[in-house]
Amino acid sequence: MRSFVGSVLEAAGNYIVDEVKDGFDALRMVARAEHQLVITDINMPDINGLELIHAIRQQARHRRTPLVVITANDRDRDVERALKLGASAVLTKPFTGDDLLETVARACASARERDLPPGESGHGGEERSG
Repeated sequence: MRSFVGSVLEAAGNYIVDEVKDGFDALRMVARAEHQLVITDINMPDINGLELIHAIRQQARHRRTPLVVITANDRDRDVERALKLGASAVLTKPFTGDDLLETVARACASARERDLPPGESGHGGEERSG
């Protein structure tokens, strides 16, 4: 799944993708560098996606970073917990590359709109996902 997500984003041409193998690596990477987007699966080794969201939201530099959560469970409880912890969007498996790109674009656009002064609109740019 990680390879699929990275390939789709890189092929879109607007994203620089940093991939990690587990929740601990994700937490270390996010702590070291600023990312404009984080995509996580709920089911990961070591630290699950919900724990990762909570830890990311505790960092001042990432309190408003768009977070897209991927899950195999569309159970209301998992989705509700992810959103309550600060996820920007939830994407349920299986999904297409187009589904991923649309979800990422919406999450990033929403974050940019929140950060703009009233009356201004966002514009495109390169995103960094982790």
